[in-house]
Amino acid sequence: MATLLSFTQGACFYRQQQLFMGPKSDGAGGSYYYKPLIVTAKAKTRREDRIARHIRIRKKVEGTPERPRLCVFRSNKHIYVQVIDDTKMHTLASASTMQKPMREEFNYTSGPTVEVAKKVGEVIAKTCLEKGITKVVYDRGGFFYEGRIQALADSAREHGLEF
Repeated sequence: MATLLSFTQGACFYRQQQLFMGPKSDGAGGSYYYKPLIVTAKAKTRREDRIARHIRIRKKVEGTPERPRLCVFRSNKHIYVQVIDDTKMHTLASASTMQKPMREEFNYTSGPTVEVAKKVGEVIAKTCLEKGITKVVYDRGGFFYEGRIQALADSAREHGLEF
């Protein structure tokens, strides 16, 4: 029994040599050197993580004519909101900080704040109500539901949109 066990151990050790050791590069036959197993993590940027979250959200959220999708995009300088009917691939309403009334009302230099996001939410809610849209599906665009994204949603809810 002891010899059988040692034979098994020797076979396992030989297999480990084949897996983790390779021949030397100098061409000397039979001699081996240790190849360390190197595990590297795949580096992903914050933008790639956000896009992955957005893809997961878009698998579940779809805009219909009865309940279109309220899609939000936030950059360092601006906030953009669109109400989209995904069945027709048609934008029904939009608002952003790039629009002239918004630019004139808020004179900010470092980017939109929570107050600006609230104003954009108010503008998109009024635009939707004028066009007869009362119910929407909120698509946060892969951004975390906090800060400007949350303020925009709360403001749109306060001004008459149902999520």
